[in-house]
Amino acid sequence: MQTTALDNKQKRFLLDSIRTIPDYPQPGILFYDITTLLNNPQAFEIVIDHLKVRYESLKIDFIAGIESRGFIFGAALAYTLGIGFVPIRKKGKLPYTTISEKYSLEYGFSEIEIHIDAFKASNKPNPNVLLIDDLIATGGTAIAAVNLIKQAGAKCVESCFILNLESLKGAESVQKLVSTYTLLDL
Repeated sequence: MQTTALDNKQKRFLLDSIRTIPDYPQPGILFYDITTLLNNPQAFEIVIDHLKVRYESLKIDFIAGIESRGFIFGAALAYTLGIGFVPIRKKGKLPYTTISEKYSLEYGFSEIEIHIDAFKASNKPNPNVLLIDDLIATGGTAIAAVNLIKQAGAKCVESCFILNLESLKGAESVQKLVSTYTLLDL
């Protein structure tokens, strides 16, 4: 795995390209809107090029992206690496037989799922998977996703997040299960 790090100028540029919206979706929450990073071609290119360099030497068979913004980064990176993409979706969104995993939120529970045969296209036992999402907060969704990848017969070799909200310690929680990489830490 290549370890070329983003320099401070690139990190500042990427952070400045992310819009923050106070009190969304509820009072007291600061929402990090990555749509402004996505519609900035230079910022999006920096992210995908950086991730390509990081992961091109790792023997990854699939990228699994968490709904919905993980789909954007994951699909672009999978295309760039020439490998398959697997969506991890909210319950009830996938049309074929699924396996699911519940996880807790600050205000209740949620559930995500994956197709039972999501990684069969590789024809390899225990294919290597990179998990990706735009942001990690408490880590509940990511932990559930790592568990689903394992239940579907694959090995999650690393989890990757564009933005890490350090104070919520989600990356630390996920790190207990799988190596975790974050581009930007706040």
